[in-house]
Amino acid sequence: MRLAHVLALAAFAAGSVLVAPAASAATLPACQHFYSGPIPDRPVTGGHGPGTLAGAVDVSNRLPAPGSVSGGLGTDGKVTFTFARVAGAKAYRAFRNGQALQWISDWGQPTLTVTDASPCQNANYQLYAMTAEDNSPGSLGQISTAYRLDGADRLAAYRVPAGTTLNYRVTSYNDVAQTALGYNAGPGFCAVDARNIPWGTRFTVPGYGECYAADIGSWIKDDIVDVWLPGSQADAWGIQRLTLTVR
Repeated sequence: MRLAHVLALAAFAAGSVLVAPAASAATLPACQHFYSGPIPDRPVTGGHGPGTLAGAVDVSNRLPAPGSVSGGLGTDGKVTFTFARVAGAKAYRAFRNGQALQWISDWGQPTLTVTDASPCQNANYQLYAMTAEDNSPGSLGQISTAYRLDGADRLAAYRVPAGTTLNYRVTSYNDVAQTALGYNAGPGFCAVDARNIPWGTRFTVPGYGECYAADIGSWIKDDIVDVWLPGSQADAWGIQRLTLTVR
């Protein structure tokens, strides 16, 4: 008889109940890119920048990000966390790796809670508050720092350390629309693989200027970043291999 079976019988005889082990972050599946279709190879072609470098995106006039985030991975295999209400907010959105996770209306409930029923390893959880429930670009607050499960399976603030350098392929786009985060696209905005670079991360791109991570894309995966440029400047940029520096 196997040892596990012997222990089970002994526990049953003693009147105790065996329970399944608690879920652990180490057993979670790897986080997958949101786009499962084929992604073409993106060889470096070279190109040139716009001449005038993009300045830093200013989000200081938006509602502050929710704080007091607390929670983690439960024995049910779900990640659950609470956060503090933001004055003036009517609703909130939660994201996992740049993908919408939950919408929460603020009707005065004592606790604001987010639940992820399908967590994955090293997922980046982020939040913002909204002044209205229409999801208009002007109503969206500042994106929070990312939160990741730590060694104790509790959520802790996470950011890519300032000064980190990333040798990436840099492409460009010129869509005039809302970014995936919800802000209007424009100079200084970039699309990233949010599994690796959380939204709100600021970094410099040689020949481009300042970059604010606020978008994602089907072909923006692993070591690719997409910078926003107007019109034909996006085509002239090409695909460049550059060293990015996190601020």
